[in-house]
Amino acid sequence: MAYMSQEKKAKISALLKPILAKYGVKGTLAVRNHSTIVLNVKSGKIDFIENYLADGKCQDESFVRRYGSIDVNPYWFHEHFTGKAKAFLTEAFKALKGADWYDESDAQTDYFNTAYYVDVNIGKWNKPYELIK
Repeated sequence: MAYMSQEKKAKISALLKPILAKYGVKGTLAVRNHSTIVLNVKSGKIDFIENYLADGKCQDESFVRRYGSIDVNPYWFHEHFTGKAKAFLTEAFKALKGADWYDESDAQTDYFNTAYYVDVNIGKWNKPYELIK
């Protein structure tokens, strides 16, 4: 059963802080429903929005441009981002899965067994991502 505690969050935070500093990105960690660790990226030097829209695969371009936010798909982010954005997300997901994470789920047999779920948001629906130049 997926479970995220404040102790695991503290462990992940220690792994994530150097990555945020390395890429000049500001973000916060939160625990949602005692099962999910959430990284909310608020601002930074990486233009995630334009990087995401550049590949032409985005089906919700008007929403992304209007609200300045992206809910990053943890399974397919490497298909939608390039360069520094992809490098940051790769390191961030590795850190987010640093607190004894495992996934033994099998969707074909309707069996879900994971340590906890991981979400990354670039901006929020009510506060857009801020690009710092």
